[in-house]
Amino acid sequence: MIFNKELIEQIRAAFPRATTDFNGRKRAFFDNGTATLVLGRAAKAETDARINCSANVGGIFDESKQASAVIQAGRVAVADFLNAPSPTTIVSGESATALLFNLSYAIGKELTGRENVVTTDYEHYTNVDPWEELGKRGKIQEVRYTKLNMEEGTLDINHLQELIDSNTKIVAITAASNMLGTKSPLEEIGKMAKEVGAHFVVDAVHHIPHGPTDVQALDCDFLIFSGYKLFSSHGSFLYGKEEHLNALKPFKVKPAPKNPPGKFEWGTRNQAMFAAISGVIDHFCWLSNEVQSNYEGKYVEYSDHKRELKIVMDAIEQYETGLSKAVLTGFDDIPGLLDIPEVTIYGITDLERLNERDPTFSFEVANIPEEEVVTRLWKEGGIATRAGHYYSYAQDVYKKPKIIRISLVHYNTFEEISTFLKTLNKIIKNR
Repeated sequence: MIFNKELIEQIRAAFPRATTDFNGRKRAFFDNGTATLVLGRAAKAETDARINCSANVGGIFDESKQASAVIQAGRVAVADFLNAPSPTTIVSGESATALLFNLSYAIGKELTGRENVVTTDYEHYTNVDPWEELGKRGKIQEVRYTKLNMEEGTLDINHLQELIDSNTKIVAITAASNMLGTKSPLEEIGKMAKEVGAHFVVDAVHHIPHGPTDVQALDCDFLIFSGYKLFSSHGSFLYGKEEHLNALKPFKVKPAPKNPPGKFEWGTRNQAMFAAISGVIDHFCWLSNEVQSNYEGKYVEYSDHKRELKIVMDAIEQYETGLSKAVLTGFDDIPGLLDIPEVTIYGITDLERLNERDPTFSFEVANIPEEEVVTRLWKEGGIATRAGHYYSYAQDVYKKPKIIRISLVHYNTFEEISTFLKTLNKIIKNR
């Protein structure tokens, strides 16, 4: 295994709340799809930036210059992480929702009302309503939704291809469903978008902590993710191809910069947010150095930090695939979700296809209300998770306004999964 026990302990030590909450209660944090825990070095970098360079940019004094340097370093870090060609292609914003609405407004200025947008039945609403808004404003004719193969929670790719036509202006796809965990075949979909000259927009918010993300390999026009889903602070980042960022005309105040990324950024930048994301990238580079002996001769087409980041995200993806298998199959004396008759799982459960999903599992337990399950998981097992609506369009498609979801990342452990499964089996047995 690439992540041995000693390394897992070091990883967990890097997250101040990986083992216990602020009350000192030992618990397993399985709510990462809602927000990941904050990395210690990201929090420290954020605090240092807030204290040491809280002045606004553009001044001649040191605090102002340092604020500019911190922001630029953060853009470089994000560009390296995404394999973007330049830090000028990285736009920051309050949230993924705000950035996607800003993008939709800018693209909408170019539209005539005859065009359409193609998306899917398992998007987060953040990647639905900005495009529906174009229809409400008469900028497009319709938003078209790709059907799901409901039993396994995957996209009907043939249907998606049928929906795309010469009037398709935008193909907007999540990298992975935040309800089902299913990864989208982005490269295949991107080629479909390019065939008709449509913008290819990727919502990577849910997938971003789980595996490599390479905007040049995807050839996407835009990609978005949020810092608080990547062990950092709130705030989000949008990658855009330079030619599109230059050509589009977003809403902005008159004195704001005329060139990207500044022309897309509303208001003063938060240098502390950029410092925090740089701290996360530093963590990944450290972890990459710990596992790089397993990657001799691999990813040699990338250099420096970009290679390190490819290595670490591949290693994380491999480790998390093991976590997924443990959730489904359990352990010698502990049944996994697949072996509990009362549990219904939504999403891919084929053990030969775990590379097609992230370690996110939505499920329900027969004859036990969702809130009772998550309450007892917390009280009896110290499992922090939830039941609810996750702003997922898929929940409406499946007619599941409330569902239990666990979502794991690289600081979670097999021991935590064992505790989760033991507690869940106990709850069912004693219902």
